Amino acid sequence: MDDKPKKAVAVRYDGQDAPRITASGEGHVAEQIQTLAQDAGVLVHHDPQLAELLAKLELGEQIPPQLYLIIAELIAFAYLIEGRFPEQWHNIHQRLNTKA
Repeated sequence: MDDKPKKAVAVRYDGQDAPRITASGEGHVAEQIQTLAQDAGVLVHHDPQLAELLAKLELGEQIPPQLYLIIAELIAFAYLIEGRFPEQWHNIHQRLNTKA
């Protein structure tokens, strides 16, 4: 069993700049972050290694370019399960179908 305290980090993306750290904590605080996110309908992704990396950042700090891909994939997945697409993707499915 892993004796490390559980960590949680909240990331917010405004659609313009790189995602930023909006909450971070471990132990009881991590549990509160996760509960608040779930209650608000926010995607909760369980990845201890990613949480460990993100927990090293300060509140309000943008994620580093090295993490853009994984965070972008998580944001895209969250959009997909909500049935949403970024504004610039307006009617992307129609554009893709016409190119086939």
